[in-house]
Amino acid sequence: MKRLRARLDAWRWQELSLRGRLIVLVAGAVAVAVAAVSLGSWLLVKAKLDLNFDQQLRSYAQLAASAASPADALERLYDADRPDRDGDRRFRPERGDMFVQFLDADGSARIDGRDRTVPLSPAAVKVATGAAPDFSEDRELDDERYRMLTVSRPGGGAVQVGKDIHGLQETLGDLGFWHILVCLAGVAVAAGVGLVVARTALRPVETLTAGAERVARTQDLDQGISVQGSGEIARLAEAFNAMLVALAVSRDAQRRLVEDAGHELRTPLTSLRNNIELLVHAGRQTDPARVLPAEDRDRLLADLETQAGELTTLVGELVELAKTDRSAEEPHRLDLAEVVEAAVDRVRPRAANLRFQAELRHANVLGRPRALQRAVLNLLDNAAKWSPPGGLVTVTMTGLGDRVRIAVQDEGPGIPEADLPHVFQRFYRAEEARARPGSGLGLAIVDQIATLHGGQVAAGRGERGGALVSITLPVADS
Repeated sequence: MKRLRARLDAWRWQELSLRGRLIVLVAGAVAVAVAAVSLGSWLLVKAKLDLNFDQQLRSYAQLAASAASPADALERLYDADRPDRDGDRRFRPERGDMFVQFLDADGSARIDGRDRTVPLSPAAVKVATGAAPDFSEDRELDDERYRMLTVSRPGGGAVQVGKDIHGLQETLGDLGFWHILVCLAGVAVAAGVGLVVARTALRPVETLTAGAERVARTQDLDQGISVQGSGEIARLAEAFNAMLVALAVSRDAQRRLVEDAGHELRTPLTSLRNNIELLVHAGRQTDPARVLPAEDRDRLLADLETQAGELTTLVGELVELAKTDRSAEEPHRLDLAEVVEAAVDRVRPRAANLRFQAELRHANVLGRPRALQRAVLNLLDNAAKWSPPGGLVTVTMTGLGDRVRIAVQDEGPGIPEADLPHVFQRFYRAEEARARPGSGLGLAIVDQIATLHGGQVAAGRGERGGALVSITLPVADS
């Protein structure tokens, strides 16, 4: 049952809105504070009243100790002309609300001023016999509660004075009642304050929520949220606006990629469709004079094979470009020289008519080995495509302080000055490159991989006149 109740309580708390939780927390905190202050005030007042009562009772006991008999003591205590100690009249005795009892040295009691004896406690007997100091206690007498003080008398024995504490209890009860009212009023005020605080504090959150719902409804990523102030909610709004900007940039880049891909795919797909339609049409001819010659058919089939290969390469590079920044490969510390050496070993069989020279140095970087090897392979494939037969492709690694550069240089015609600013753009192909196989995505992939690793790419003309393309990456901390 306790576990079920605890689960229900937790569920109810979880079901509360943030505003409801703030109201409960503020009201609860203020209520606890008000209750603690009220209880502390009541306890302090009670302690003060009890101290005053005990002081008055002790003065009465000292006055009664000097009397000849209990009756004489009561008359002295009831004397209205006797000034109160410290001028305090709250506990001036009224007739009938006190009793006085004398105790002999052997602990026996004499009749008090109202012709009766009060049962003695063991502690009071010890005071009368001199075995204990003065002693006070609360007793029930005739359905009334008395506070009794037993003090020793100068001639031996003791005197016991008791006073009805009904008035004191009534005073404390009234004080407790008013303190409870104050607590309830404090809780009500706290609930109101909590509601105001919750509305004021959550107004920016409501604005942020409305903005997020508006963006989700309209799909308009250009709508930001106004930021006011510099608190946590303002920082959250700024982060939300930054996220919207990043999403807008990503969506625009995705749209441009799809548009560019559609544009680039249109040409090979159209050529494929035309060649296939021509072959199908020629295969349906029954007139020998209109049958497609064997050499023309072989040429069409060769073109189809070439176009299918180019289309496969283009689709593969599109997929590689789309998934590079979302690769599941985790970055880790690696030796970049090993990555470059592996890429050079892979490209040598593809370009057996070229010479490859690698000047490598050890450099630790934080990166994804497969992605980095892909970038170096693209640079090497690009150099191999433009190099003349028997040409030399040079790969060098150079340290630049906290960065390292990989440079690939070929002996081809080089990149024209007008094309240098555009060679890393998607699907960009120079005039000379359009006659060669390729998709125009190889260097774009290199640029994307370098950016993913915090690096940069650059293109220019090498010392031997060919193209010089490089990647610069940050070195990992030791």
